[in-house]
Amino acid sequence: MSTQEITAETKEKAAKSSWLKRIDFGQYGIMLALVVVMIFFEAMTGGRLLRSDNVASLIQQNAYVIIMAIGMLMIIVAGHIDLSVGSLIAFIGGFLGIAMAKWDIPWVVAVLLALVIGLVVGAWQGFWVAFVGIPGFIVTLAGMLLFRGLAIVMVPQTIAPLPSGFVKIANGGILGWFGFAGVLDVFTLVVGVLLTAMFVFSQLRRRASLIKHGLEPEPMWLAITKMVVIVAFILVFTYILAGAAIGFPFVLVICGVLVVVYTFILNKTTFGRYIYAVGGNREAARLSGISVESVNFWMFVNMGFLAAIGAIVTTSRAGAAVSAAGQNYEMDVIAACFIGGAAVWGGIGRISGTIIGALFMGVLNMGLSIMSVDSAWQQAIKGLVLLGAVAFDQLNKSRAARSV
Repeated sequence: MSTQEITAETKEKAAKSSWLKRIDFGQYGIMLALVVVMIFFEAMTGGRLLRSDNVASLIQQNAYVIIMAIGMLMIIVAGHIDLSVGSLIAFIGGFLGIAMAKWDIPWVVAVLLALVIGLVVGAWQGFWVAFVGIPGFIVTLAGMLLFRGLAIVMVPQTIAPLPSGFVKIANGGILGWFGFAGVLDVFTLVVGVLLTAMFVFSQLRRRASLIKHGLEPEPMWLAITKMVVIVAFILVFTYILAGAAIGFPFVLVICGVLVVVYTFILNKTTFGRYIYAVGGNREAARLSGISVESVNFWMFVNMGFLAAIGAIVTTSRAGAAVSAAGQNYEMDVIAACFIGGAAVWGGIGRISGTIIGALFMGVLNMGLSIMSVDSAWQQAIKGLVLLGAVAFDQLNKSRAARSV
């Protein structure tokens, strides 16, 4: 073989390796896994999983995962963990029940007070982590025990009923604002179209920005394929949801707003960059002038705030306050982050991946419930899924390291 042929072959391999490196196999793997598990459960449940009302229930029952996974992602990226979120659901939910049912506080005021309690609890835990130096795992393990115990003391028996306005937060939806197309809610269909347009615009804008700054984006064929698949997913999802009895769920509006706001915070703000810097290399971040203590403190304050929103949604969905609320919720939330591509050692993670991970956990919960799988087996299956997701992430990272 001549020198020119060897050089040409080497260049071809280098070019192939170059565009392969730009493909995020982790993210594509997660999306593919979500599609596969949806198809599997749709087949195993005889087509019941993707019925309109079941899709609406999927969102309502698993909104807490999306809400709290956003905050948990930030904590994991910075190299911590929060085990207390499930107990906070019960504790803050207990306060809501007592405030509305026993103290006759208007539900709007009770909700605002619950958010304040979440911020205070977050500040309490953030203080021990950031300024005393106790690892987040230990602080939140203590919080898990503390707030579960307080919830049991506060709510020795179920508190119900709760005001109808409060219950509608997680059980109601936007229906008929723009009329109906047959049995389909036009508002939901319009939202689907707008979401696809925004997604395509953001992807094209991101690609143009990479080119403008001299960076090489992923191959055009791959970008188009990704856009077509995600656009199809959004349109099919909203088409099915448009047939639900409640229309566009209020909790989906809450989740959507949080996703947009926190995506901006993580990607476009100084605080977001500081979180990634602290998780990537804490000492280097400190030497560069970042206040690691401040970042850690405000992350836990934020987690307390999102846990309060999760408690509001969960208590509203149940229509009652119970001390057993939130059992094992922290496991679902943490699993959603790791399934979504967050690195165990910190520094890596995206909200888009976490949302896919949360949807994956939601589909898994709903599918197993429809199939009447015993709760013990559900826990075992979710444990295997989490282990598989982390193993896949490790293999993906090893592949990337070898290709450098």
